[in-house]
Amino acid sequence: MYRTIIEPRVSETDGVGHINNTTVPIWFEAGRNKLFKLFTPDDSFKNWKMIILNMNVDYIDQMYFGRDVEVRTWVKRIGNSSLELYEEIHQDNRLCAKGVAVYVNFNLETQKSESIPESIRRELQQHLNEALK
Repeated sequence: MYRTIIEPRVSETDGVGHINNTTVPIWFEAGRNKLFKLFTPDDSFKNWKMIILNMNVDYIDQMYFGRDVEVRTWVKRIGNSSLELYEEIHQDNRLCAKGVAVYVNFNLETQKSESIPESIRRELQQHLNEALK
């Protein structure tokens, strides 16, 4: 599992004092930064590989400004050229949001998906959560 700590910003808080629902997908994406680095070590958008195909979010509980959140990211499934992630956001030891995202390893130059290299596959397998299948 990958873990990312995020300190909520005032600008992410809505008029009733909760973290705005539009912020959650952004926080999930922040939790994927280490995965992005696996596929594009130089962080170059010219060489970017991970293209999102689908994302779903379930909002479970309210989150608030002034208390850190933890984004937890697991690999749920590894395909030939795609991977499915399972993600959770926790605040104060409470599950507040969960989601699933599907990415494909994509070559921008050829505009085609590519098989996930074996070296990356091995790293992804270390974060595979068999219980999620």
